[in-house]
Amino acid sequence: MQTLVDTPVGVARVTRFEAVGAKALVVLGHGAGGGVEAADLQALAAGLPGLGFAVALVEQPWRVLGKKVAPAPKTLDAGWVPVVGELVAEGLPVVVGGRSAGARVACRTAVGTGAAAVLALSFPLHPPGRPEKSRAEELTESGRPTLVLQGAADPFGTPEEYPELPAGHRLVAVPYGNHSFAVPKRAPYGPEEAMALITATAAEWLGGLFG
Repeated sequence: MQTLVDTPVGVARVTRFEAVGAKALVVLGHGAGGGVEAADLQALAAGLPGLGFAVALVEQPWRVLGKKVAPAPKTLDAGWVPVVGELVAEGLPVVVGGRSAGARVACRTAVGTGAAAVLALSFPLHPPGRPEKSRAEELTESGRPTLVLQGAADPFGTPEEYPELPAGHRLVAVPYGNHSFAVPKRAPYGPEEAMALITATAAEWLGGLFG
């Protein structure tokens, strides 16, 4: 089911994947270089509802308009917060998250939107080749229990580059994965197994939060 939500920066589009007897709603945003068709987002949308967690994939207004370049962080936040606000008002516990830039948005706004937790996929710890430009503070100050799934070969930050995370934060490496969680041919497993690992890890974490 798709719905449109007005925001101060345009109309966002929400695609829902419902779960019978849902324990929580997982709201996921996309990155700056793509949309909700990303493999990890689609895998979670396909896998989590059968495990008791509804999913909502959120397309930012700039993507709905067909633009190819993401706007500034403040604009991304403005296109996200009203959507999450409507979903929180439905009454289910809401977990916010997304991949890359979407993970940053979720971390920055989690407390303000009333979210219960954050699911960060491929958090862009720094621009490629620029480790001095760290964005770790956005993640460590999310203010909510946070699961980070990070490719072991992500040029935006490998698991080894992460600082010590605060209590309630958990970092899980996806072996061989790049920023999109794609794995090379030399990896002992393929893309389907990578997506299954991501879904299973997220489901286990959600189950620990919501029973």
